[in-house]
Formats: sequence, C-alpha cells, structure tokens
Amino acid sequence: MASSDPTPAQSWRASVPEATATDLENLLGTGMAAAQEQLERSGGFLPFALVVENDGDVRLVAVSPADPEAGGDSEFDADGMIRDITELLRQHRDEFRAAAIVCDITLVEEDSDAIHVATEHRDGAVFAAVLPYSPDKSPNKESSEWEFGDLAADSNEPVIWAD
Repeated sequence: MASSDPTPAQSWRASVPEATATDLENLLGTGMAAAQEQLERSGGFLPFALVVENDGDVRLVAVSPADPEAGGDSEFDADGMIRDITELLRQHRDEFRAAAIVCDITLVEEDSDAIHVATEHRDGAVFAAVLPYSPDKSPNKESSEWEFGDLAADSNEPVIWAD
C-alpha cells in the first residue's frame, strides 16, 4: 500500500526556497558524480568540497593530506583533512552561498563504505545524503568496478555558517 507521506527529500525541498534547493541539489549531484568518478578511476578518493560562488559558478576546494608520521603507514588523516576543509570554508564563506563537503565513510550497520555529501547554504538550509558502494566481485572483471547502492538522505548540522 502506497503512503501519501512525502519522502524526506521531498519534504526537505518543500521547506526551503527554490534557489536554495537548486544550489544544494546541484552540489549534491556534482559531489556524488565526482566521488564516483574518482572511485572508478583510482579506487578511492580524498575528502573535498564544492562551493557555489556568489556569481553561481561551482568550484572545487581541496586540501593536501598531511604527511604521515615518519615510519608510520601510508594512511592519510581523513578527519584532519575534513577539519582543514571546514576551516578553509568558514574563513572564506563570504565568497560563496552554498557548500558541500564530500567524504568516504563507513556505514557500520550495513558493513559498507559510502560516499557522504553534506550540503549547507548560507540561509541555514542543510541536506546530506549517502551512497553505499562496494567492489563488484563478479568473475571475469578485468578492472576494478563498483556497485552502488541506493542514495539515502542523512542528517547533518551546519558547520560553515554555524555561528
């Protein structure tokens, strides 16, 4: 039996101005596509951000990972990169009207990795989504390919225009 309740994405969209929804949806789609492309090309991706500048242009924002400790493994500090990106966005927030932080997360309950995109608009609107993914384990695959699950809404709090 079908429910007449709107989905979270539909109810979210109805609660914000059209221009805000368009900015955030644009960032969400662009962020997901860029992360998927990096996964397919490189087998992974580093955290990055996208912003909608005041003139409407979309721009990529990235930071370099810190050098791993000498003698340590080659793991980069993704949480540190996200903190650096967030601080950079906060410092320059007058230059853009919306932003998205894109990162790789682990969905513990689903035992899956996922692309996470958290969008935020200067008018206070926030929206986030996750896209689970896993390696395609089909036989006879010559290259690494990925299977993507269903895009799902997620919660997030403002971090760029939080004060």
